Amino acid sequence: MASKRLGKQTIKLAVPPSIISAYTIVGPKEGEGPLAEYFDSILKDDYFGEDSWEKAESKMLREAVKNAIKLSGKNDSDIDYLLAGDLLNQIISSSFAARELQIPFLGLYGACSTMAESLSVGSMLIDGGYADTIVCVTSSHFSSAERQYRFPLEQGVQRPPYAQWTVTGSGASVLSAAGKGPYITYITTGKVIDFGIKDGNNMGAAMAPAAADTISAHLKETGRSPGYYDLIVTGDLATVGREITIDLLKKEGYYIEPVYNDCGIMIFDGKKQDTHSGGSGCGCSASVLNGYLYKEMQKGNLNKILFIATGALLSPISAWQGESIPSIAHAIAIERTIQGVS
Repeated sequence: MASKRLGKQTIKLAVPPSIISAYTIVGPKEGEGPLAEYFDSILKDDYFGEDSWEKAESKMLREAVKNAIKLSGKNDSDIDYLLAGDLLNQIISSSFAARELQIPFLGLYGACSTMAESLSVGSMLIDGGYADTIVCVTSSHFSSAERQYRFPLEQGVQRPPYAQWTVTGSGASVLSAAGKGPYITYITTGKVIDFGIKDGNNMGAAMAPAAADTISAHLKETGRSPGYYDLIVTGDLATVGREITIDLLKKEGYYIEPVYNDCGIMIFDGKKQDTHSGGSGCGCSASVLNGYLYKEMQKGNLNKILFIATGALLSPISAWQGESIPSIAHAIAIERTIQGVS
């Protein structure tokens, strides 16, 4: 019997792993946003010294991992697994970085939900006794994502007002079986949800039902109320998806608005930076989590957060064939302190 399960989707970790270090690296636009002071490194240009945006993205991911390990006081040889994923075909940002890092590698794909997915899998590996130290990381790049999923930037295609701006950034967390917090205490694994949205620009609307479904499952299976958390934060639904999520959860009897925010709203100043609905991309939630949220927890300004990263599971091929956009959301509860652990 799976003794750690609390229903169909949620598990309670017996030995909650600690996030012992985190590192973020973001692009120039992100460095002009309201969270600039929380990022560890801000690029001067989107190419990061490389000759393509794809190479720049892989370099960001690699540097985030190296610096997160350095901040943890560990060596590369101390890391049992590297869990990584990104948006590019065959997760090349992650696999090409892993080629150089030479750490045992598990490549993951959950689109923009990958930060929460990697932390979920990493926490279970540590809690299960299969690893002591794990690095979880993901990345995205505005220009590489636009080239793959939408239009060449050179065309100057006008984006609709509900579209989001893919974040150029990478965030890495080092998980350890031994640490002083913050701790990952609960994991709620999402289901694939599809409400029939076909517009690839309308990511927030496509992903919101998955976010609402996972949040509802987490609250039901843990018995917690939204007010238990200082902050419930979704990955990158931005303004459109946030409002839909609030409405869907109201129908379930949960009023989350007083404690709810979204990484895609937080990372940009929508009025000054012309990011339309807000930010998106794997690097969005990864940068906000490993930058702002982690540092605010270290300061004691946030003690309990529910982090839900959301992902749109489409591909250019599926979009061209007229398919709708299946989506997923994974949730992790992060707590600054836990009973019985000092």
